[in-house]
Amino acid sequence: MSIFLRKKKNLISYLSVLILGIATFLSGCGESEDIVADFSRTAVQPDPTPDVEIPAAERVKGSRDNTPVCLVPEAPGEVVYENEYAKVDASNISEGYIVVTYLGDSPKVKLQITGPSEITYTYNVSSIPKEEVFPLQQGNGEYMVNIFENIEGTQYSQAYSQMLDVNITNEFSPFLYPNQYVNFTSSNEAVAKSEYLAYTCNTDLEVVSEVYNYIIGNIVYDHEEAETVQSGYLPDVDEVLYTKKGICLDYAALMVTMLRSQRIPTRMEIGYAGTAYHAWLSTYIEDVGWVNGMIEFDGNEWSLMDPTFASNTKEKSLREFIGDGSNYSVKYIY
Repeated sequence: MSIFLRKKKNLISYLSVLILGIATFLSGCGESEDIVADFSRTAVQPDPTPDVEIPAAERVKGSRDNTPVCLVPEAPGEVVYENEYAKVDASNISEGYIVVTYLGDSPKVKLQITGPSEITYTYNVSSIPKEEVFPLQQGNGEYMVNIFENIEGTQYSQAYSQMLDVNITNEFSPFLYPNQYVNFTSSNEAVAKSEYLAYTCNTDLEVVSEVYNYIIGNIVYDHEEAETVQSGYLPDVDEVLYTKKGICLDYAALMVTMLRSQRIPTRMEIGYAGTAYHAWLSTYIEDVGWVNGMIEFDGNEWSLMDPTFASNTKEKSLREFIGDGSNYSVKYIY
């Protein structure tokens, strides 16, 4: 059922309160005064490992197919809900995503999606009309899609609202497609790098290990970016790969890109590591299931291994903090 609302109706005076979490996460990633921040400040910052690729002729090909598969979101216009301010293409909700285009003239626009788990996800939407992809990561059920236009300061008005009845045919689809936070195509260097890393692998687990070890050995934490990053920041995975530095969101987006393009369902997770807002990821391993948080496998058991902390933290301190995962609390999944 569509609900079309007039501009400036149902004024939301303090929508900014609902999006404060993302801003806090970006500015405070590993920087609050707790054990997480101590890790970032006291750990020896490693120099990136020289990124030299060995020719294929000198490597042994694994039995696993390492051909990248980059799913491409589409907006074919078969199922569209719209008014004068926004358009929602829901043609592929069974694949776990929608495509949103803002049509109005406000320079600052927010999208909110509330799913069956009653968690509200808030996104920035481009004020220039263009198609943007957003995941339906809360499973099957009803989703409310709302678009808000900025009036002034932190005041927003609701410009559009639409209820969607979602039935996702493949539960892993939202964690294989690109979206606004994990944005990639087959032309990305990050995809090519994951193909290279997966060349010698026999299993998905080996791919996870290769990608993980590459990232913690080559990407360093960017403290300057963490102190200056603005709300609304979105990672550029190829820039992270080129500069070999980034904040926790960059680490997570790069690794998620690499694993999704290798057909391994992976979730970017944002929440609390201790009391610091942070980003890490979970991956799905066949015959094992979802492993919550990035993982290390010693042949006997799984342990949580966050790629940002792992690349910037002494091993003993890291293991004491991550333990069995109890220090991690997931708030959002992308």
